[in-house]
Amino acid sequence: MDVTHPDSEFRAFLAEGRFMIQRSRGTGAFVFYPRAVAPGTGARDLEWVEASGRGIVYSTTVVRKRPPEPSYNVALIDLDEGVRMMSRVEGLDPEAVTIGMIVCARIIDQDGEPVVVFDPVEDGQ
Repeated sequence: MDVTHPDSEFRAFLAEGRFMIQRSRGTGAFVFYPRAVAPGTGARDLEWVEASGRGIVYSTTVVRKRPPEPSYNVALIDLDEGVRMMSRVEGLDPEAVTIGMIVCARIIDQDGEPVVVFDPVEDGQ
């Protein structure tokens, strides 16, 4: 039996600096979070494809920390591919992140692990 570990593969791609998500070869539907089978259909034909990295903030909240530790936001991002992921938006005050904000992904090192965060996109970029 061929055993795959989609989460490990996703993290390996991030370590290579590649933001990859899965897509069903049969339906073309994108899938995130990484899985062995497609939700709803049970299809086992998932392939890895490069994500566009562009998305829109669907929801956001601010996690307030006691100073001097900085507060940060937690956001749900709808990627252009139609899947939603949890992350944060950086490059501005956490309170300035708004629903509907256009963002772009980048990969950072956080405590020795690659993670996807988002930056706001200026008009026309």
